[in-house]
Amino acid sequence: MKHEWRKAEKSIYIPKSKPEVIDVPVYKFITISGAGNPNSEPFAECIGALYSMAYAIKMNLKKERDKPKDYTDWTVYPLEGVWDITEEARKNFTGRINKDDLVFDLMIRQPNFVTEHFFNKMLELTKKKKPNELLDKIQFKSIKEGRCIQMMHIGSYDDEPASFQMMEEFADSQNLNRKSKIHREIYLSDFRKVAKEKLKTVLRFQLDD
Repeated sequence: MKHEWRKAEKSIYIPKSKPEVIDVPVYKFITISGAGNPNSEPFAECIGALYSMAYAIKMNLKKERDKPKDYTDWTVYPLEGVWDITEEARKNFTGRINKDDLVFDLMIRQPNFVTEHFFNKMLELTKKKKPNELLDKIQFKSIKEGRCIQMMHIGSYDDEPASFQMMEEFADSQNLNRKSKIHREIYLSDFRKVAKEKLKTVLRFQLDD
């Protein structure tokens, strides 16, 4: 049976439109790091490189004769981004973020049965079939977020500050402390096909231990 993350992992990917506390365990990801405006062509190229690897892993693992234990076909996980600003921008922060000062780690989660060895094998295969210098920047990582606050944001990415304010007010009401201004976004909508006011994005930030 195909693993559908929208149905099987609702607590992680389909939260309510109000803040909630969640404990996020260790997951495996393919990741690529960069900096700059998310509306730029280099940002789109990073996304393209990441998806080419995600589908190479999925489709080639499906063809493998000796599949790993616990293997099942799966729907490719959504794109995620962990966002920060440059050190220089942090020193001179005025309360408003310039998108050119953003620093990001983009990632796509992988099932637990995907190994780093298989990732490396697929990376070399993809480099031969679809050469792209960005492939050299893609890494395989295990990441644990731990205790976080999250909520579903519906609307434009530019309106996210209002949702983050709700999340921080919720944290204060529960005597919880936000670990840093770094945050995660999980993109459930394709911005090329969905109107801005209907975009669905999971927002999440970590809490102090």
